Order: sequence, then C-alpha cells, then structure tokens
Amino acid sequence: MKKDFVFRLTCFLLLCALSFSAMAQVDVLTQNEDYFQQFQDLENGELRSFFFFNTPNRYNLNSPYDWLDTVNVYLNSSEKTKDTSSIRNYQLIQSQIYYDLGNYERSLAISRALYDNLDDFDKETKRTILELMDSDYSMLQLYDKQIEIRRRKRELGLTENIAFYDIYASLGQYRKAMRDYMTEEKKTLRDDDYYGQAVYNNTIGNYLRLDQSTPTAISYFKKAEGLIQVYLSDVTKQRTDKELIDGKILNGIIVGNIGKCHVQLKEFEKAIPFLEESRDIIKKYSKSKFSSDLIENTLALADCYLKLDNYAKATDYLSDDIDPIKPENILHKNRIYADYYYKTGDYKNSTTYLKKNIRIRDSIDAQASNIKNQQLTSVVTQDLENSRKMMEQQKAQLEESRKDIKARDDKISLVFISLIFTLMGFAGLVYAYLKSIKNQRLIAEQKFIIENSLVEKDSLLKEIHHRVKNNLQMVSSLLSLQTKNTRSKAAIEALEEGKSRVKAMALIHQKLYQNDDLSVIEMQGYVESLINSIQSVYKKGGHNINITIDAEGVELDIDRAIPFGLILNELVSNSFKYAFPNDDNNGKIYIHIRKINGQEGFFEYTDNGIGLPENTEERANSSMGIRLMNRLANQLQTSLNTDKTTEGVRFWFNFK
Repeated sequence: MKKDFVFRLTCFLLLCALSFSAMAQVDVLTQNEDYFQQFQDLENGELRSFFFFNTPNRYNLNSPYDWLDTVNVYLNSSEKTKDTSSIRNYQLIQSQIYYDLGNYERSLAISRALYDNLDDFDKETKRTILELMDSDYSMLQLYDKQIEIRRRKRELGLTENIAFYDIYASLGQYRKAMRDYMTEEKKTLRDDDYYGQAVYNNTIGNYLRLDQSTPTAISYFKKAEGLIQVYLSDVTKQRTDKELIDGKILNGIIVGNIGKCHVQLKEFEKAIPFLEESRDIIKKYSKSKFSSDLIENTLALADCYLKLDNYAKATDYLSDDIDPIKPENILHKNRIYADYYYKTGDYKNSTTYLKKNIRIRDSIDAQASNIKNQQLTSVVTQDLENSRKMMEQQKAQLEESRKDIKARDDKISLVFISLIFTLMGFAGLVYAYLKSIKNQRLIAEQKFIIENSLVEKDSLLKEIHHRVKNNLQMVSSLLSLQTKNTRSKAAIEALEEGKSRVKAMALIHQKLYQNDDLSVIEMQGYVESLINSIQSVYKKGGHNINITIDAEGVELDIDRAIPFGLILNELVSNSFKYAFPNDDNNGKIYIHIRKINGQEGFFEYTDNGIGLPENTEERANSSMGIRLMNRLANQLQTSLNTDKTTEGVRFWFNFK
C-alpha cells in the first residue's frame, strides 16, 4: 500500500516537473524565434497575412516599426504589379500594426477602406476586419459606430447575439455592465474551461473595482488568479504557443488589477509587488505592443512610491517610456507630476501640471456630457432593439405553436363532430375542454394587464425613491452650507453628524431605485457604500482601519434597512472618532449580519480600539448617539447589547 502511494506521488511530481520544463522551453523558444525573418521568407501576401495573424509574440526580436517598414515595401511592390489580393492582405497587416502601436485613428482609416469592399473577402478575413474596427471604435470611444459593426457581424453570421456590457462599462455604467455580462457569459462557460472562468472572474472584479467595491473585487481577482494558474499548469491538455502566451498575459493583467485594488485601499506597500510583477509579465509577453494595462500599472507604481516619499523610484517610473492615450491616464500622469513637484518644493512646475489638467478637463467637459448622453442613448436604443427582435422571434415561435395547437384543435373538433351521434356521452367533456381553453385565454389576458401594471408601479416607485434620495441630498447640502457659516465647534460636529445620518438614509433610497427588486436591499453592497461615505468624512483615521464586512446574501426591507444604516453610521463614526486616537495602523472593525429564512437574524459590531470609558452608563443618558441607537434598536423590536472586551468593544443584538 505504501509503495503504491509513493509510486503515484513520484509520477505526479514528475508530471509537474515536465509541465514546468515544457513551459520554460516554450518561453525560451518564443523569445529567440526569429518570426520577422520567417515572415520575409514566405512567398506571397496571403501566406504572410496568415502567418502574421497566427503568430503570438511576433515582436519578440523586431519592433512593430521594423515590421511596418517591411510591409510598406511589400505593399508598394504589390501596387506596382496590381496584385489586388496581396494589396488587401498587406493593408490588413498595416491596420493591425498601427493598432498594436496605439495609433487607432490610422488603424481605423485603413480597416475602414477595406470594409468598403467587405463582400470580396472570405469569412475569416471579414471577421478580422470587423474585430479590428470594433476594437478601434472602442478605443476612440465611438460607441455608436461600434454598435453598427456588431450589427454587421450578426448580419454576416459571425455572431448570434450582440452584447453591450463593455460599452456600458466604458460609459461608466459598471453595475449595468456587470449584470449584462453575467447574464450573457455565465450560461456559456464550462466548468473545465479554466481560461474562460479566469476571464469571467477578472472582468467582474474589474467592474466592481471601477465601481469602488474594492474588497469584493479583490475576492474575484484572487479567484481568477487561481484559475489561470491551474490553466497554465494543467499537464493533461496540450496548449499551443498562442494559448500559453494569452494565458500569461491574462495572469499579468489579473495581478495588476489586484495591485490597483490595494492602491484604492491606500495600501501602497502591498500594491507595489503586484504592480511590478504585472508590469514585468506584460512587457515580456506583449513586447512592443501598446498596452493600457502597462501604462496604468506604471503610473500606479509611480503614485505608490510618491505616496511613500521614495522620489527616486517615482521619477524612475515617470520617466519610463510611457505615452498614455486615454484622457484619464493623461490626467493621472499630470496629477502625479504636480504632486511630485509640490512635494519637492517646485511650486511653479506643480502649478503648470495642474493647469494642464484643468485645460484637459475643460476641453473634455465642454462636450463630454452631451456626447456621453448621446452614446448612452444610442446603446440603450440598440439594446432595446435587440430585445424587441428577440421578443418578436419568441412571439413568432409562440404564434407557430398556437397555429399548431389550433390545427390540432380543429382536427379534434372534426373527430368529435363525426362521432357525436354515437358518442353523446362525450359531449360534456368536449364542452368542458372548449370552456377551459377560453378561460386560459382570459387568464392570459388578465395576466398581461397585471404584468403591465406591475411594471408601471415599479417605475413609479423607482422615481419616488430617486426623488426622496435627491431631497435628502439637498438636506445634506443645506447642512454643509450651515456648517460653513457656523463657528461653534460643537454646532459643527452636530451638523456633521446630522449630515452623516441623512446620507445613510439617502443611500437606502439610492440602492432601492438602482435595484431590480424594489422591496429589499442587498446589505453587503449597502454597507460597503456606507463605509466609503463615512471614510470620506474621516479621511485621516478612516483609511488606516482594516474593515471586514460579512453580510453576503443578506437582504432587508426598507423598514429594517434604515434603522440598520443609522445604527451602523453611529457605530462606525464613533470608532473613527474615539476608538483609535493614536491613528494605529492595526485598527480593525468587524461587521457581521446574518439572516436565515424563517429564523432570527443576528447583528454584531466589534472594534479593537481603546474601548468604552468607565462612565459609559452615565454618558448613555446624555449622549444623543447612544440614545438614538437604542431607539433604532426598539424599532427593530430588539435591544442593543454592549460587551467590553479585552481589545475594544462589541455591540450586538438579535432581530426578526
């Protein structure tokens, strides 16, 4: 038995060693292979085009500019001999090279000219042209044009359905993008498709990161990282060079996203190793290609080192060969330069970079809002059009089914008529059958009317919650104005506390009108948003505290969510103000909410701060915050319990 186990373990270790050895050999071969020379050794444009688009890491030894110069020579030669097929192949290669260099306008100009003669190409070439144009329009933020290209793909049978989640994300609608992405992609994923599963979790994590739900985003990125590692180390399946390189690039992107999450959480020292590893991987396997991820990671590294006062490292990354194209990356780079010069006492240069950002923002703001609304309207219109077409198809299928049913009914009626004189006993059954069909139709009509009424009711409820949220925000703004006009420190603190409570209630209504289900609120997302709101008030202390939220899957109605939000607002605010007077980086807050169907729920809040003072019971009678929490607990038909622990304090209660 032992010998058998040892033998199996030895075989497994040998397989792993062979796997890593093969991957290392692929790396060496990929880095040393002279693809550029192989490309030149081919005979014509068709073979060169096939080789170019099916060769991963083609810029390993020669830059895209070397490839472009050679392709231009071949293109000029083909134009002289009037070789139409080769001309189009070389133009397609040109367009891809310009895209790899980040020159999207030039790439689009070439692919657009090829698009005008799209009918002359085979199916795969059509796919390549349309994919290039789709990517170019995305980078240039021309989403209405991107929609036209996707519609064309469907017309040519290159895709069955048109998805818009990436466009919604580019327009800032991250939650909508995430919901659509999960709906479209989850149903097509296989359990053994580790690469696809990694892409899926990375994409959801990125939407959550952009939506500022950073802790949840990290969990998705960690899952994606584990899946891509399994994909790369799976010795049971033979991977092509392209599949391995794509997997390693994805791994680099995932690692970079984890680093960017730590930057959002102000954990700069934790972020640096992830960002540097990601940068090395992307540079190695996307050599000479333009990469927004590479630029974002480089800027994030410069920002981290600047925040840690390591100016030498910060300037090293700022002076790296990065040329951002996206406006947000350009603004980020200028902002880092302004911060650097300000910290080093060069206020003139700092002001110069701040003015650059102001000019860029002014030029963007002049048209951005209107253009964004137009783009969003176009996307929503097309999305509705797709939904309408799907409904029409379903309606047509239902109509066919109805006709079949009607035909069968007619046949049955004929049978009954022919047998009516001999089978009078079945007449009652026929009558009951026809009456049931009529009742079903009446029920269907009533169901249709009820469903329309429910849709209208949901729309009105969302509008009400939206207006309530806006009114509460106006109250918060009025309190802010009053704060500015008040000199009394006690009055200012009271107004700030009032504003925080108003924000907690406004956030409830915001979550309600953003939800598809207006009856309940998902507490994990609400608590995360509430914590972010409170942290923005207590900027210094709030960001040094490690906050853990355990409320996944808990949903509460508005009557219970508002007291919960106000109690949490008081507890977290008190922790930020009083529990950590020394701004200790080891400060921890734990929030736990559980609700089991048909059973009691449980709420627990703990921190490891300095704890409650000795005269807590006396202060409870005079403290508005404690009195407010007790009254809110009464609304939940429970009472707030307080336990002094060896490290900090614990609040808890059960609720129905």
